[in-house]
Amino acid sequence: MGRGKTVLRRIDNSTSRQVTFSKRRNGLLKKAKELSILCDAEVGVIVISSTKRFYEFASSSMRSIFERYNKGDDEHQLLSPTSEAKFWQREAESLRQQLNYLQESHRQLMGEELSGLSVKDLENLESQLETSLKCIRAKKDQILTDEIKEVNHQGVIVHQENMKLFKEINALRKENAELQKKVYGAKDKNDINRSSHEPHDPSNGYDLHIPTCLQLCQPQQKDGETPEKAADLGLQLQ
Repeated sequence: MGRGKTVLRRIDNSTSRQVTFSKRRNGLLKKAKELSILCDAEVGVIVISSTKRFYEFASSSMRSIFERYNKGDDEHQLLSPTSEAKFWQREAESLRQQLNYLQESHRQLMGEELSGLSVKDLENLESQLETSLKCIRAKKDQILTDEIKEVNHQGVIVHQENMKLFKEINALRKENAELQKKVYGAKDKNDINRSSHEPHDPSNGYDLHIPTCLQLCQPQQKDGETPEKAADLGLQLQ
């Protein structure tokens, strides 16, 4: 839910009033600083608490800001249209000079147009460059360190995932081995049971495909046997 609208009136509780003053004072000074940096403006803020304590912020110098304010206010009140146009021309010229100075400083930082500089100017320029390089290297090292930490963290995660997959693969292999053992064990047992329950075949041990040869033979007479009995026709298997 959104915050309700704050009623703008004096806070009766002294503690709450002091806390609110501290928070809003810091916020006001922070906004003033941001305005001066973002917009290249001269900003001066003075805050006096109920206990007569002073808090201030000035983008350059509070005295110079006051002087410029008083001068500008007087000129604004006394200037005619022609004088006001001249005032703005001077302001434009001042801004043009600042721009030229910044461009010249930029070229010098890039190593250009150094012929007119003295040894002291060159030393100052060198000091600025060294300070800038230190800041740049520190920022680069910080970025690389953060990237290395992130890569190491990702490596740990990948290693943990690999170990998890490896354990799952081992578990699947064990399950497959147990299933194969059960399947092949049951198959061997069925083969043994089937062999023990097969019916007896009287032809076992004999080749039924070999033809049987029948031949008539003369019966032999044994001792004490009559010739008529011995003359009986007999069959002999060969």
